Amino acid sequence: MGAYKDSVLFGTLLLCFFSGTFADSPCAARKIAKKSVVCVCNSTYCDRITKEPLTAGQYVVYKSSESGLRFNKTKANLQPVSDSGSGYTLLLHPQTTFQTVEGFGGAVTDAAGINWKNLSASAQEALINSYFSDYGLQYNMIRVPIGGTDFSTHPYAYNELPVNDAQLSNYSLTYEDFTYKIPMIRSAMQAGSTPIHVIATTWSPPPWMKSNHAYTGHSRLKPEYYQTYADYHLKFLEKYTAEGIPIWAITTTNEPTSGLVGFINSINNLGWTSGSMGSWIVNNLGPTIRNSTFKYIKIITGDDQRLTLPYWVNLLIAEHPKALDYIDGIGVHYYTDFLTPAAVLSEVGKSYPDKFIIATEACEGTMLFEKHHVDLGSWIRAKKYLIDIIDDFNHGVVGWIDWNLCLNVQGGPTYISNFADSPIIVFPEKDAFVKQPMFYAMGHFSKFVPRGSQRISVTQKVGCRHSVWNVAFITPKGTVVVVLYNDGKAIKVTIQLGGNQAVVEMEANSVATVEIMSN
Repeated sequence: MGAYKDSVLFGTLLLCFFSGTFADSPCAARKIAKKSVVCVCNSTYCDRITKEPLTAGQYVVYKSSESGLRFNKTKANLQPVSDSGSGYTLLLHPQTTFQTVEGFGGAVTDAAGINWKNLSASAQEALINSYFSDYGLQYNMIRVPIGGTDFSTHPYAYNELPVNDAQLSNYSLTYEDFTYKIPMIRSAMQAGSTPIHVIATTWSPPPWMKSNHAYTGHSRLKPEYYQTYADYHLKFLEKYTAEGIPIWAITTTNEPTSGLVGFINSINNLGWTSGSMGSWIVNNLGPTIRNSTFKYIKIITGDDQRLTLPYWVNLLIAEHPKALDYIDGIGVHYYTDFLTPAAVLSEVGKSYPDKFIIATEACEGTMLFEKHHVDLGSWIRAKKYLIDIIDDFNHGVVGWIDWNLCLNVQGGPTYISNFADSPIIVFPEKDAFVKQPMFYAMGHFSKFVPRGSQRISVTQKVGCRHSVWNVAFITPKGTVVVVLYNDGKAIKVTIQLGGNQAVVEMEANSVATVEIMSN
């Protein structure tokens, strides 16, 4: 990013001084050439946003944009429906509901914990509050690795020694757990006003369980360790619960197809076919979890790219239909969404209506064709998040979890140099961090669509010539929340709810979250 200029730091201090008595604090904006802005935070100042209280007949609009708006807030009164005027009209149908929202969040990896710990205590608190507090994005989900990932400083697992230890007699947590992951999760739990649901995932077990005796590369689980691998997950649940971190769900291995093509993949993995995975769930993992004190833990299968979803789940169930007795949900990743329409989510959802679908990992900056791993101020990456989240929820997804909560300016650390972008980038030498446009893209959903909200039907008024990306929800408090993304020129959007309407002026390349109290 380069050095912070004195004028930026002075401006930050002024913002702190003049806004310190108010609940909301504006973005300390730093313009990135030919990009949007990032918001600078440090140990003494960070932007904050609160939700505006509503009374009957009111609505609030929160806007962010490529031009630099960040949660710009305006309140107005609903007006009677009028056919006059031009623009784009959406009709809301709150009586027609779909899936119930589980939540939004990000991953506490080793890399995220390392970057967080590289800040002063005050800056650490500001970063956690930015994500989890009522002044921040109000995240209510965290994904945590069981052992190491590519975003660790070295490959590792639990019970690496002694080898061939089927009883897992030496299973213990590591330095990374006690120094980075557990403290960061505890801080998030303390900052949030709602329970945080933690999803735990294994990338690779210790190499002695695997056919290739390595963390990466083409691999399969040795059949003699099927039960041991189930026990591996149970022991993790015991260890983290003992540390005061209850686990809401586990997944059945991160990206299982990656290990089947390991010759082109250097990420920690374990390869599974759908058939072998189904067998393991039915005969080992499912009974082990359901017959334990953690029988309530949700089991999520898949946890892989959207394009694998139909064949993976359908074949798994066709070969092992009893797996449905144990599986609660299906996890999907973001990275090939540009190749696969979201309609596949709806199709799978129709086939298994009692199983939820949740997006468990996403990030930008990892593709070979991308020039920058970390792209400060990129609105394009925020746009990709916004459209993907809207598309996913409109096709039945119940939650959307980002990857690393924070990274450094290189996009790491990662021991295999698999650098990536993150909504928060940390600059330890300045004891500061910046919030990317992606951060606000996430917040336009997470802050305003709480757990228990239900997606509702939205239709476009006949005759409209323009359109914006949209999704709508009814919250547990009875308010209606609509998220809009305008990818084109400036437009006026009219939102009709019953006999009343709200009017939203949207500039080009902007997102708006509209919360309506109709009664």
